[in-house]
Amino acid sequence: MLKVKNLNSGYGKLHVLYDVSLECEKGEIISVIGPNGAGKTTLLNSIFGIANIYSGSITIDGKETTRLPAYVISRMGVAYVLQMLNVFAQLTVEENLRISAAYSKVKDINKATEKIYEIFPILRERKKQLVGTLSGGERQMLAISIGLIRNPKILLLDEPTAGLMPLYVKMIANKIKEIRDMRGISIILVEQNVQKALELANKVYVLVSGQIIFKGSPSELKEKHEIMKLYLGVGE
Repeated sequence: MLKVKNLNSGYGKLHVLYDVSLECEKGEIISVIGPNGAGKTTLLNSIFGIANIYSGSITIDGKETTRLPAYVISRMGVAYVLQMLNVFAQLTVEENLRISAAYSKVKDINKATEKIYEIFPILRERKKQLVGTLSGGERQMLAISIGLIRNPKILLLDEPTAGLMPLYVKMIANKIKEIRDMRGISIILVEQNVQKALELANKVYVLVSGQIIFKGSPSELKEKHEIMKLYLGVGE
């Protein structure tokens, strides 16, 4: 579904990622973890066409997307949920969803919105409420829904549980897995909550200083005690 090969990217003269390679098959959750400043968000930005790519390649469904603009990549079935500024606070929940659906290939907006409410019932209760009055967890559910309503093949999630209460962290994590299972969407998850990232992932990539230092299964990573302790702050 998604293949990143020998990617070098950044912003202008600021080189952030060095020879990064990553693969995600249909229906997989790939967790990208690592310390702050490692380049995790830059990886998502590169996939979505909003970082400068110096060399390497990115392909989606066998079609090369390297250096294509974000709006073209979006139309190819990629949705990106940013960590910040990911909702319209002055609009209602329903208006946020309908705007996102209107600028996509969704044919029946009412049906698409109803499917979102089935996944996140709390949003149905809040649909006429201004987004700026929602809790942090509810706003994050809406942000994910704005991406999901576009019916993507690939969902890019940047720190979806950051700053949330434990109850919402658990709820969001469960919903991410449910979305994968129900819709078969491929998910690239950048996450600081290492435990949740490992619980959700089919495969894990550890990114440090712009380079991949580990790729494998969650169980394999847990055996790498030095990496877990030194770079992820897990273990004694």
